Amino acid sequence: MVTNDDQERNEGMEPGDEAEPGTPGTGEDICRACDGTGQLEGKECPDCGGSGYVIRGIGGA
Repeated sequence: MVTNDDQERNEGMEPGDEAEPGTPGTGEDICRACDGTGQLEGKECPDCGGSGYVIRGIGGA
């Protein structure tokens, strides 16, 4: 079940994002679904919300 707290916490995130913008250890990356165009089949890309980028985790061990 999605609560108001969950919705507030995820505000500003797109479906393709792995984390909220500004989260340590993350960065912007080109959306793989639309190749950074923000469009998919003539419509706004559902993964990036039309921005052309998503937030992904970087680094790793």
